[in-house]
Amino acid sequence: MKQITTFALALLMSLCSFAKPVDSTRGEIKTSFQKSFQNARIMSTEVRKGFTKLTFRMNEVIMFAYYSENGELLAVTRNIVSSQLPMGLLMSLKNDYSGYWITELFELSGDGLNSYYVSLENADSKVVLRSNGDTWEEYSTTKK
Repeated sequence: MKQITTFALALLMSLCSFAKPVDSTRGEIKTSFQKSFQNARIMSTEVRKGFTKLTFRMNEVIMFAYYSENGELLAVTRNIVSSQLPMGLLMSLKNDYSGYWITELFELSGDGLNSYYVSLENADSKVVLRSNGDTWEEYSTTKK
């Protein structure tokens, strides 16, 4: 769980940075990807410090796979809409953050666990929440 939390932090930080797309994928990563996602088509590859991000399409859904440098699958994410959240998480957002709008929402799968991350904004701040079971916990807050 600690590895996924550390990875999620790196993932959220990387969302704000830009990486140069790379045309080729390292052999270990490509082999691992092909074993895990047999019917998927890689759309782009980005190499970042400590991991490689593959953007791919599978079953008409665009997803993102994150691999360590040695080809180990770290996590898979996909952007979702709020109606795809579990009911308890959706109701909590509607009740506790009614003055905010959703700017980003994704599901993260890794280490056999699924969690959700949502970025919410209002005129004064940006809040990132992470799911913890059926509840949200504050991941970060930034004042505007």
